[in-house]
Amino acid sequence: MSGDMSASSVLAKLKIEPYVVALFGMVVLASFLPVRGGAAHGLSLVVKLAIALLFFLHGAKLSREAVVAGITHWRLHLLILAFTFVMFPILGLIASKAGILPSTLAAGMLFLCCLPSTVQSSIAFTSIARGNVAAAVCAASASNLFGIFITPVLVGLLMHTQGGAAGGWSSVRDIVIQLLLPFIVGQLARPLVARWVEKHKALVGYVDRGSILLVVYAAFSEAVVGGIWHRVSVAEMVVLLAACCALLAIVLAVTTYVPRALGFAKEDEITIMFCGSKKSLATGVPMANILFPGPTAGIIVLPLMIFHQIQLMACSIIAQHYAKRAREA
Repeated sequence: MSGDMSASSVLAKLKIEPYVVALFGMVVLASFLPVRGGAAHGLSLVVKLAIALLFFLHGAKLSREAVVAGITHWRLHLLILAFTFVMFPILGLIASKAGILPSTLAAGMLFLCCLPSTVQSSIAFTSIARGNVAAAVCAASASNLFGIFITPVLVGLLMHTQGGAAGGWSSVRDIVIQLLLPFIVGQLARPLVARWVEKHKALVGYVDRGSILLVVYAAFSEAVVGGIWHRVSVAEMVVLLAACCALLAIVLAVTTYVPRALGFAKEDEITIMFCGSKKSLATGVPMANILFPGPTAGIIVLPLMIFHQIQLMACSIIAQHYAKRAREA
C-alpha cells in the first residue's frame, strides 16, 4: 500500500465535498471553454431533457398522498410567496438606495429581487437535503407562474419601467411542458415504474446533481459569452459580489429561522428555505430583454448572473450538509 493519498481522501480530510469542487469546476470550465452557437443550443436541449427526466423520476417515486399533501400545504406556499415577492423586493430597494453600486447595477439588484424563484434547482436541492419534494414542486412552479405576471408589476412600481409580462402564455406553456407534464407522467406511470425507481435510488441522486452541474455550466457559459468579465471594473465586481453575498446570507437566515419559529416540520423548513431564497436566471434574462432597452438589459442582468452562481454554490453546500445529517440520524 503506497503512502500517497487519493484525491478523494484529501478532500475528505479537508472536509470538502467532491460535488462542491465539481460545481466550481463547471464555473472554471465555462470561463475558459464556454459553449457557443449551435453547441449552446444543443446543451440547452440536453439541460431541458435532464430536467424533464428529473421531474419524471420525482413524479414516479412520490406517493399520491404525498403529492396531495404538497399541493394543499397552503401555509408553506404563502410563506414562500411572501419571501419571494415581498421580502426580496424590500431588500432590493434598500440595496439599490444604499449608494454602494453604480445606478445601473443598483437597478439590476432591484430587478433581481423582483424575480420568481428557480424551479429545477430548488427541487433538486430539496430532494438532496431530504425535504418535502412534493411541496417544492408545487411551490417552485407556482412561484414561476405567478412571477410571469407579478414581476413586471413589481418592476413597473419600483423601477418606473413599462413592459408586458415577459414570455406571456408561452412561458406558462414552457413551464407546464418542461416541468409539470413530466411530473404528471411520472405519477401516472408510478404503478409500472415505482418498484424499479425504488431499487435504483442512486439514479435519482445522479440526475439531481447532474442537472445542477449542467445548469451551472450552461448559465455561466452564457454569461461569459455575453462578456461578463468586461462589463464592469474589478472594484465594482468586488462590491457587487459582496452585495450579492450579503443579500443571500440575509435571505437564507430569514428563510431558515422564520419557518422554524412558526413551527414547520424539518422537511417543510428545508423546502421553504430552498424555494424562498433563490432567483431564476432562466426567467430573469428573457424578462430583462422585454422590460429594458437592449444596451441596458446586459448590465441589468449582471447582478442576477452573479447571484445565481452564488446561490447554487451556497445551496449545494447546505443541501449536502442536510443530507449528511439525515444519513447520520
